[in-house]
Amino acid sequence: MNTREKFSVGMIGFGLILALLPLPSNPSFSVKPDLLQKAALDEKTYVTVDQVARFMVSEDSTILLIDLRPQAEFNKINIPGSINIPYAGLLNNDLNKLLNKPGIRSIFYANDDLFSNYAIVLTRGRKFTNTYAMHGGLNEWFATVMNSSFTGEKISARENALFETRSRARQMFNEINSLPDSLKLKYSASKRMAAKKLDGGCE
Repeated sequence: MNTREKFSVGMIGFGLILALLPLPSNPSFSVKPDLLQKAALDEKTYVTVDQVARFMVSEDSTILLIDLRPQAEFNKINIPGSINIPYAGLLNNDLNKLLNKPGIRSIFYANDDLFSNYAIVLTRGRKFTNTYAMHGGLNEWFATVMNSSFTGEKISARENALFETRSRARQMFNEINSLPDSLKLKYSASKRMAAKKLDGGCE
C-alpha cells in the first residue's frame, strides 16, 4: 500500500467516524466504504491547478470553486470565482442545495490537500458524485500557476497555450486579490449570488 492509499484509508476512517457521530446536522454516509475508498483513490476525483486555471480564464459556468479555508484567509486571498465554505462548517451547511445542481462540478481547495480530501470523503460518502478536489491546493497553485515562467529557445504550441493560460490566470488572480477589501467583498458576494441563482433561488 503506497502513501496515498494509506492516507486515503485514514481519511475514509476519519470520515466514517464523523458520519456516525450523533449530530442532527450530520447525516450518515450512504455509500459503502469500499466504494468510497475507490472514489477517493480515483484520479478522476482530482483536478490539476492547470485545469482550474483554464476553467477560471474561460469563466466556465459549469464549475463551482469552493474554498475550504477559514473566512479570514479567504478574504485575504482566493482564486477568483470561488466561494467560501470553511471546512469547519461544511457539515453544518445544506449541501443538497449547493452540490446537487445538475451539470455543475464542485471543486474543493484549501492550502494543501488535507481538507479538500476530507471534503471529498464527506461529500462522496453522501452520494454527491459531482465533487472534486484541486490537487495540491493553493500551495500548488502558487508553485505552478503564479510562478510559471518560460525558459529555452523554442516552445511548442501546447506549451505556449499552457503558458498563456497560466499567465492570464495569474493576471486575473492578482487583479482581484489586489482590490480594496470593500470591492473584493462585493466581488465575492456577486459570486455567492450567482451560485444561488444556479439553484433557481435568489436573496
